[in-house]
Amino acid sequence: MLDLHRLRLLREFAARGSIARTASVLGYTPSAVSQQLATLEREAGTALLDRSAEAQEPVGRVVATAFPSAAVAFAPALARSLRAHPRLTLVLRQTPAREGLRQVRSGEVDVAIVDDWTSRLAEEIEVGGSILTWYHLLRDQLVLVLPRTHPAAAAGQPADLRALRHEPWLAAPAGEPSRQAVDRLLAAVGVTPPVLSEFEGMSTIVSLVARGIGIAILPRLAVAATDRRIIVRDLPHGLDLARDVYAVARTASVRRPSVAVIVTALRAAGPSRHRAA
Repeated sequence: MLDLHRLRLLREFAARGSIARTASVLGYTPSAVSQQLATLEREAGTALLDRSAEAQEPVGRVVATAFPSAAVAFAPALARSLRAHPRLTLVLRQTPAREGLRQVRSGEVDVAIVDDWTSRLAEEIEVGGSILTWYHLLRDQLVLVLPRTHPAAAAGQPADLRALRHEPWLAAPAGEPSRQAVDRLLAAVGVTPPVLSEFEGMSTIVSLVARGIGIAILPRLAVAATDRRIIVRDLPHGLDLARDVYAVARTASVRRPSVAVIVTALRAAGPSRHRAA
């Protein structure tokens, strides 16, 4: 049951039509009002408020978060989208996918770019009710990453992983989703590297491959615009392990023109990122 304070907050928001005007009347900061409204929606498990009464011109600040390789990949498209809306500003933070999902659910950020290695994220979001809306951006395939000078880099056919089993393999630490996917893939073709060195951060692994220190299997998005000293090879047919990349936003927030601009830019960039890869 709503207490009098929250009931007044809802009434003022309905009457004023914007967070800023509601905050001014109640003597709060806009951030405090936004957090209170987000709490009400989270407790109800559904979108309670229609913010479309606010200004239709995208204005103000949108806070987004993305896992590192997605932040690098989608930042240019987001920056271009801001040129058409000079009164709109964006803060893009790098955050692990699960933390980004938590932050958008709690109202700390407006949009989160998250990855899913299990093909169950959309189902998990739907189970939580209509408080969140998700948009599939792309399917990010695993690829073999080699130094450009490596003998296997010149072949035109998909790489023969068995022939590379004695190479110095580089991978994310055990237990991370990308590492689990790589382990499953190598096991599927009967490859057990004698030594598999572990490094935190895909950009670190790419850097080491570029220096000729080893080879790796990584999501294509992590190497799509990096060092010319590496080459990317497709994996054998049938080894279609991949992660899905989503944009997630609060259902009520998507109605705000400022958030809608960012979501639209991400959705438009997703297919182009896939084609470029």
